[in-house]
Amino acid sequence: MKLRVSHELRYDYSAAVSLEPHTLYLYPRIYPHQRLINFELHVDPKPSKLVNNVDIEGNTQQVIYFNNPTDSLIVRAETEVESDLYNAYDFFLFPFETQRIPFTYPDADRKLLEPYLERTAVTTLIEQYARQIASEAKWQTVPFLSHLATTIRNNFAYEVREEGPATSAELTLISRKGSCRDYSVLYIAACRSLGIAARFVSGYLYGDPMQEHELHAWAEVYLPGAGWRGFDPTEGSVVINHHVFLAASLFHDRLSPLTGSFRGQARSTMTVALSITGSE
Repeated sequence: MKLRVSHELRYDYSAAVSLEPHTLYLYPRIYPHQRLINFELHVDPKPSKLVNNVDIEGNTQQVIYFNNPTDSLIVRAETEVESDLYNAYDFFLFPFETQRIPFTYPDADRKLLEPYLERTAVTTLIEQYARQIASEAKWQTVPFLSHLATTIRNNFAYEVREEGPATSAELTLISRKGSCRDYSVLYIAACRSLGIAARFVSGYLYGDPMQEHELHAWAEVYLPGAGWRGFDPTEGSVVINHHVFLAASLFHDRLSPLTGSFRGQARSTMTVALSITGSE
């Protein structure tokens, strides 16, 4: 299946401004079952310089620089990927004792995974919730991860919230509602409460009418023998070939598609146009 994404961000300023360097996370980070066919980035006004970097967490980061004042900024990314259908559960956990939770990562892995085991967002309520889900899954690692995603999907009210930070994991749990970002933050906190390394992922989702005009978010967990594996609590499922991965991070607030500032006395307004289409 071919997935095509057109993502445009437009900023209009009430007066001419000088743009500071802007950072983009719009270049796809490809899964093993996906191939990048084409990526085009269009920026108006034309940047004086565009630098492609790999950030500290392995994501492709693009930084654009400008010389001249402007009263608008338009950034449009056109992406096309070939995404194969595959069995997302076709893996083994090794060492075998990691098939049950809680488990301990091998020492070498744990040293690298320590940031993704951070328990800052883990509260007593979050841990109790995670342990309840784990008990229902008979403390089996993969069934727990699947059941957690399904439980959030089926028992929480989804809401669209385009701007602002993600809600805390505990508030989302208490209110039983949230956006895809909120669901992902809760999912990550629940996993970490039981010693499973987890991180936040930003990208796109094809096939859900609520998500086809919005940037999407989900979670990845690190499983010994299987590596990073995606689970989407908004969809209530494991990540398959309908997701297009942009970037992953320890921090949910580091992956905005475009960040930057300007110098000048002006008000700014932002509009976003996003479409995702698929074809065989």
